[in-house]
Amino acid sequence: MENKYTRELPIKTTSFPYKPATMLAPMEGITNHPVRTAISAIGGVGVVCTEFVRVSVAELKPKEVRSIMRPTEGVPLSVQIMGNKPQLMADTARKFSEAGADIVDINLGCPTARAVKGNVGSAMLKDPDLLFDVLSAMRKNISGLQSAKIRAGFDNADHTLHIAEAVEAAGVDFIVVHPRRRNDFYEGVADWRIIGMIKERLKIPVVGNGDIWYPSDAARMYKECGCDAVMIGRGALRNPWIFKQLEDQSDWQPSPEEVFAYIDGFMNDHLNEFEGHEGGVVKRAKENWRYLCQLFVDGNTVGREILRQQTYSDFRNALQDFLESKKRDDFDFFGHLKLKNSGSGI
Repeated sequence: MENKYTRELPIKTTSFPYKPATMLAPMEGITNHPVRTAISAIGGVGVVCTEFVRVSVAELKPKEVRSIMRPTEGVPLSVQIMGNKPQLMADTARKFSEAGADIVDINLGCPTARAVKGNVGSAMLKDPDLLFDVLSAMRKNISGLQSAKIRAGFDNADHTLHIAEAVEAAGVDFIVVHPRRRNDFYEGVADWRIIGMIKERLKIPVVGNGDIWYPSDAARMYKECGCDAVMIGRGALRNPWIFKQLEDQSDWQPSPEEVFAYIDGFMNDHLNEFEGHEGGVVKRAKENWRYLCQLFVDGNTVGREILRQQTYSDFRNALQDFLESKKRDDFDFFGHLKLKNSGSGI
């Protein structure tokens, strides 16, 4: 398909502008301020991302902008917004840019039925002209960097390169590619070959995303796809130490006591977030434990037992008892238990 889009702005950089060249992915209902802070505090994270912000009808109020824009000390912040009205998206982008966002990102990948019904997220991949208009309008109002996170397509990946070219032409500084189609949701194995194809075609930096479960996966994605950076989402919830392990390039892993200390500290931070209401803390802790328990062969069985706990103290005690019973080799940090199917660019 012929590229009909022309970029008016010069390309600022052909390499990823942050070090380490790693990003914590935006995840709805998950990457709030305490989660971003807890993972980035471990080390190795180049950029953290907010949950996506729906931009539908009304403009965001200053209080909402301040709440979303809570920075993580020492780590650049990317704010992801989702919508399809050029002027409203441009106005929202300006607010976050003026509030200090290092990056303003657009969500072009959300696969949910609600997003598709609203013609936002992955649904916009069906309309590159609209996608181009929205991104171009946003670009004019962003003083820092602009990015876009896309999937490989909606029902098929035939027009993936055309979509990527429209994104680049609109003026974005880098693109994040999750190589699944919308109708794949999160099933199957991410086809990293698509990341490599886009990297070969575009001049702007390309960030690879999808099925990075182990540090070796990230290293392999760099090698197989030639991408400029990696973004890790579910893999970082399952193993919050993955960024540090990737940066150190060693076989270090946390002890069971350190794993518990991470979760305990995470819950304490949420106590402040929820002003002491333990019910909200337990709910958030359970959401994250669903990922962490995937580190173990018996994680699903024991995970369900711990999830049955209703109070803060019961949940904390059950978790501590379980982790104290584990040995180093019981944790699947590096893939020796082969509990996850990694992506591939071959």
